Order: sequence, then structure tokens, then C-alpha cells
Amino acid sequence: MRSSLRTTSLLLATLTLAAVSTGTAMSTSTSTDVRTGTGPHPRADVRTGTAVSTDAAPDQAVAALERVTGFGSNPGALSMYRYVPEGLGAGRPVVVVLHGCTQDAATYFDGAGWQQAADEQGFAVVAPQQETANNGNRCFNWFQPLDTGRDNGEALSVRQMVERTAGDLDADPSRVYVTGLSAGGAMTSALLAAYPDAFAGGAVIGGLPHGCATSLPGAFTCQNPGVTKSPAQWGDLVRAAHPDYQGRRPTVSVWHGTADYTVVPGNATESVKQWTNVLGADQTADATHDLPGATTQSDYQDGSGQVVVRSYTVNGMGHGTPVKPGEGCGRAGAYFLDTVCSTAYITRDWGLASNG
Repeated sequence: MRSSLRTTSLLLATLTLAAVSTGTAMSTSTSTDVRTGTGPHPRADVRTGTAVSTDAAPDQAVAALERVTGFGSNPGALSMYRYVPEGLGAGRPVVVVLHGCTQDAATYFDGAGWQQAADEQGFAVVAPQQETANNGNRCFNWFQPLDTGRDNGEALSVRQMVERTAGDLDADPSRVYVTGLSAGGAMTSALLAAYPDAFAGGAVIGGLPHGCATSLPGAFTCQNPGVTKSPAQWGDLVRAAHPDYQGRRPTVSVWHGTADYTVVPGNATESVKQWTNVLGADQTADATHDLPGATTQSDYQDGSGQVVVRSYTVNGMGHGTPVKPGEGCGRAGAYFLDTVCSTAYITRDWGLASNG
């Protein structure tokens, strides 16, 4: 399987270079727009995941992350990094953060502000890292069924990282959460579908619905112009990922900018359709709220009145993770967009914001 993925990664790299040479789906501006995410680094066309900044993470973020080996069979050949706040006690939550294409674990951990959140709120962070041997652009292979299925490939590797961390730290296995940007957001969707018994909640940022693509050509289409299905059709793709499962499923939030031309905003609409169907909500928001950074929060409740899906739409924002450095939330730059602190709202939704 890994050899076939290496072949795919070479093809992806070729496609990206072709896009650069033709000017498609790329930005070559020399200054960074904090709302659109354009900057001096060309955007790798997702085709398989997305495009994100190639800026190196600050040295302190690299130093903060611990490299962990021997965490399982690791069929996805991913690298595992972990952050444990000083003095973290037993029974604390675990948050998995998945980087976007061309990034690495440290870049995303630092840029999205996860170290500060972990320190303040008391949880461990697991930061899986894709390697170029698997995908030339370091995209998680969200469009490969052998990497997204339960007990297969990259999905199983991430699950093994969580199990290792829960065992090492005596963490609370009922409070494990996952989030990611772009290709990492698409893999977040896949993990929530494949392992509803392992995750209590997820946040998909600039990502795609689970099952949107099962091939490279399909990944192109899902990214832009997008794929439309009925809520039931999307929901069936999630249910098929673990067909015998009858237990409680994770709550989901979906984040997207209205000016995202890399992974079009319609993917957020389709994701909401998917997860409301799975979680027993209808397609009409039960409440909306205006947030800072031109952000609208829409809440979808199940039959018991619990909010099970939240949509965060950031008006005028391009492709990236919303951050707010002025509030101590992440670092602004290409694909870390100074609008609103998504990390704060995500941890609030998961009940972590009060050090709970």
C-alpha cells in the first residue's frame, strides 16, 4: 500500500508543479493578506488536500513537541509528535491536531495556538505528521480508502497514537477530540466516521465531507467545484465507515471562509448536511450568533435539544485556520488568518475552555 501511495505522491507533486507553471490555483503575491491567506509562498493546489504555508515553525514550537516512536504497527507510516503541559495530571483530555499540505506538525501546532490552549486548559496534544514518502506535498491521504478506513492506514496510525498517549498519561479516553486544516480537515472527517467510539468531538477547518473522494480525480472535483449530495447520501457514507456502530457519535463543528477558492465554501454546506443527518438534526439552524471577525455561528440541535453540529462561517476569509494573535491566539501568516480565534471556540465547544 505504501508503495502505491508513494507513486501517487509523485503524481501530486507533478500536478502541483504544473499548476505553478500555468498559474492555476496559485498565488505569487509578495505580501500576505491576513484575510485571504495569499502570500509569498505559492499555494499547493489541494487536489488532495490543500494548500498551506510552507513557513517554518518557530524554534520553540519544535522544541515543545516530543517525538514518540514505537506507538504501534503504524500502517500509515506517519510520525507522532506530542505535547504534554508541565504538571498535567491523570484523567485529562487529549486533542489531535492535523496539519495541512506542505506543513508539518510543529508549524500547525504553533500557528493555530494549540500550545497556549493546552497550557491554559490542561490537555495533551497529539500532532501526527505526514511524511513525503507517503505524499509528496505532505497531505494526509484523505481520498485513499486504504488510509481512511477503520483499522487501516493513516487512520489506524492516528488511533494508535491516541491509544499510546492515553496509556502513557492515564488520560480520559472519553474526552479525545480531533481537528485539522484542509487535508487535515478532510482526514478529521474520516476519523470521526471511522472511529465514532474513539472521539468525543471534531472540528473540520477548510475541509471536506467524509467520503467525498476515493481517487485522485475525485479529489480534484471535491476541492473545486465541489460535490453535492443529499443529506441522507452523505450520512450513509459516514454510517458505512463503521456499519455496526450504534453508540453515541461525536459532535462536529465546521469552519470555512466565504472567500476560500482552494476548497470552495460549498464543502462546508455539504459537511453540515452530512453531520446533521448522522447526528439527528435537520438542515435548518436552530440559532445563529454574530461573533468577532465577521464570523457567524449557526447551531443545529438534535431531537433532545442538544447542539450536535455547529457551523462557523467567516465572511471574506480565504483558505486557512482563523487565529487572533492580538488575543494570544496563534500567529498570523499565510494560511493562519487574523480574523477570530477558532481554537478558543473549538475548545469551548468541547467543554475544555474552563480547564474542565
